[in-house]
Amino acid sequence: MTKPESVLRRAIAGVIAASALGAGIAAPAASAAPCTASGLSSTASGVLASAGAFLANHPGADDVLTKAGSQPTDEAKTNVQNYFAAHPGEFLELKGIAQPLTDLRAQCGVAVSPGQLAALVEQFQ
Repeated sequence: MTKPESVLRRAIAGVIAASALGAGIAAPAASAAPCTASGLSSTASGVLASAGAFLANHPGADDVLTKAGSQPTDEAKTNVQNYFAAHPGEFLELKGIAQPLTDLRAQCGVAVSPGQLAALVEQFQ
């Protein structure tokens, strides 16, 4: 994975994680993934694929998240918050995309983001 791809994935994962954390605890879905590394990975990959499609269709969100990956943390956080405050429909849609991770967190009692999974894998490269 190249540096820009890594930064972009972390930015996307951060927004998804923030969305999932902001969603609160939801009732687990009947067809939720099992509480295993494979279940979490499968759920996370589905969420990231959906987030990628969402961002491809929302260039403003894509731009703010891409830029956030190279900005200082406080500046990135402010810019992302400001963007989604001005575009609440996009925030709600992205929050819905993240819902499977929220459900899995509630079901399994874990709070692992896709970025954390990626960081774990990177440790062994």
